Amino acid sequence: MIRTTLYTFLFLALGVLSVKAQDTARYVGNTLSNIDYHHGLLSPAVGTHNIQVLRANREMPEAADDFGWTYNHQPMLAYWNDTFYLEYLSDSVGEHIPPSQSYLCVSKDGYDWSKPKVVFPQYKVPDGTTKEGVDGVAKDLIAIMHQRMGFYVSSNDRLLVSGFYGISIDKHDSPNDGNGIGRVVREIYKDGTWGPIYFVRYNHNWNKKNTEFKFYTSSRDKGFKKACEELMANPLMMQQWNEEADRDDPIIPMTLQFKAFNYYHLPDNRVVGWWKHALTSISEDGGKTWPRPERAPGFVNKNAKIWGQKTADGKYATVYNPSEYRWPLGVSVSDDGLNYNNLLLVHGEISPMRYGGNFKSYGPQYIRGIIEGNGQPKDNNMWLTYSMNKEDIWVSKVPVPVIDKVTEDVTEEFNALPDNKELDWWNIYSLQWAPVQIEKVKEEKVLTIKDKDRYDFALAERVIPTSESSVVEFTVVPQQNDNGQLHVEFQNAQGLGAIRLVFDNDSVLKVRNGYRYSGVVRYEPGEEYHIQVKFDVNKRFYWVTVNGKQKGNYRLMYRPVHEISSVAFRTGDIRRFPDADTPTDQDYDLKDAGIPVKEAQFNIKSFTSKKIR
Repeated sequence: MIRTTLYTFLFLALGVLSVKAQDTARYVGNTLSNIDYHHGLLSPAVGTHNIQVLRANREMPEAADDFGWTYNHQPMLAYWNDTFYLEYLSDSVGEHIPPSQSYLCVSKDGYDWSKPKVVFPQYKVPDGTTKEGVDGVAKDLIAIMHQRMGFYVSSNDRLLVSGFYGISIDKHDSPNDGNGIGRVVREIYKDGTWGPIYFVRYNHNWNKKNTEFKFYTSSRDKGFKKACEELMANPLMMQQWNEEADRDDPIIPMTLQFKAFNYYHLPDNRVVGWWKHALTSISEDGGKTWPRPERAPGFVNKNAKIWGQKTADGKYATVYNPSEYRWPLGVSVSDDGLNYNNLLLVHGEISPMRYGGNFKSYGPQYIRGIIEGNGQPKDNNMWLTYSMNKEDIWVSKVPVPVIDKVTEDVTEEFNALPDNKELDWWNIYSLQWAPVQIEKVKEEKVLTIKDKDRYDFALAERVIPTSESSVVEFTVVPQQNDNGQLHVEFQNAQGLGAIRLVFDNDSVLKVRNGYRYSGVVRYEPGEEYHIQVKFDVNKRFYWVTVNGKQKGNYRLMYRPVHEISSVAFRTGDIRRFPDADTPTDQDYDLKDAGIPVKEAQFNIKSFTSKKIR
C-alpha cells in the first residue's frame, strides 16, 4: 500500500513537472536560417512590404534629417489618431558617441513618411559630472539619447512620447547603466503639435534643481499629469524602463538586468514577456512579478531584440533575427502564444553600410512593433519598425494572417486591379532612392521600379504557386537602355535563383548561362516587351518568348532546383557582403554614399503565372 501510494505520488509529481516544463514559449518548428545568405534561405511571408523611412545622408543632410547624422537606431512605433508615429534615436557618427538626440516621423499610411523632426533635443551634461567606476570628467559633454520605450496611449486618449537622457563619458561607457540623468516625456496633440518636455523620472543624483526641463508635476494640464501617473502605475510599461532606471528603482517590477522587454497577454490573462537573447517568462499577476526569464527552447537569437505580439486574427507572432548575427529578419507564428511552429522571412536584404561607426552592426535589427494599448492600424496587419545597420530606419507591413504559399494561378493587370490593392500579393523592398510603387503613367496604373541609389537596389517579388512546370508572362516598359538594370529571377522557395533575365545597361536583354550571359534581343526605351518564360525543372529547361517570338531553343537553368515558387524583379545583382566571416566593425565610409546616380525606371504593366498540369 505504501509502495503504491509512493508510485502514485511520483507519477503525479512527474506529471506536474511535465506540465510546468511545457508552460513556456518555445519554437517547435524544424526550419532554421542559414547565415551564408542574407535571406537565410527562408520562404517569404507573402505580401510583406519593407519601406525605408530614413536614408542617412552625411553629404546631403537636407535629404535626410537636416543634420547629416549617420547613426540611427532603436525605433519605436505607435498608431494613434489614424496616424503612425515613429521615434528613433540618433548620434552623429557612432553608438554612445555624442552629440545625440531623438527624432519623430509620422505617416498616415505607413508608406509616405514625414521628414524627421527633433522631438528630444541635445542636452548638455553639467561640466564636472563623473560616473562611478568610469575614468573621466564631463566637459562640454552632450547626453546620449536611449529609449527602450517610446509611446504610451493613456485611458484619457493622450499620446505620450518618451526618451531617456543617459551619459557616456567615452565611447565604451554605456548610457543605459542606471547612472543616467533621467526619463523625459512630452505630449503629442491631435493637431500634430507637441507639448513641452518634462522630466517624469530622475536617476539618482538628479532632481528639479540640477536639470534643465521642469518636472511633470509642474504642468497645469491635469489630463497630462494623469496620463504620466497612469503610465508609471502600469508595471508592464515600467518593466521596459528597467535597463535605464536606477538599479534599485522601486517603480520597476523586476530589476534583474534583462534588456528590451516587451509582452503580450494570453487568453487566460497571463502575460508572456520577451527580452533580448530570446529570453522569456510568464507573469501570473499582470507583470507585477516574474519568474526568472530563461531562453525560449528552440529559439535561435543572440543579443538583438525579439518582438512578440498578438495578431488581429487571434494568433501570435514573434519577429527576430533567428541567428547569431543580425540577419535575416524572420517571423514565427503560434496559435496559442506558446508554441511557435514556423519561420518565414520578413526582411532578407542587407543594405551596404555606407558610413562606418562605433558599434554599428550589419543587418535589419532591433525590431519593435506596436505594443498592446498603443493602437491597431485599420488594415489589421502587423506593422514593424527596425534599423538597418544602425544607419537607416525602416518599417515593414506583414499581412495577417501570415502565410507562405500561393495556391491560385496569377493573373494581374495592374490597371484593372482595385486601388491600393495592386501589391497585396507582392513582397517589396522599397527605398527612398529606389522606390517600388503603383503609379499612373499615361493614365494607366503600372508597377514602377526606380533606382538612383548608388549602393542599393529596389526589389519586387511575386510568390506564385509552387511548380515544377509553369508559364510565366509579364510586360515590361524600360524607360532607358543606357543606365540601370532590371534582373528578373525565377527562384525556389528558399530564394535561390535558377533562371535570370537581365535588361542590361548596354541596351541588350540577356539571360544567364552558368557564369556567363548571352543576348536575347536589343531593347529600346519606352517600348513594351511582353515576355513569356516556360520552364520545366525536371529537365532543367526553359524557353523565352519576346513579343510573341520564341528566342532560341531551350535554355538550361543555371542552378538545379526542385521547384519554382517566386519571380523577383530587382534593379541590381545579388549581394553576398557582409557574410559570416566579415569583421564585426566597419571603420570606413563608402565613396559618395549620399550622392544619387542617374535614375533608372522600369514599368511593369502585367504579370501572370499558370501551372502546366
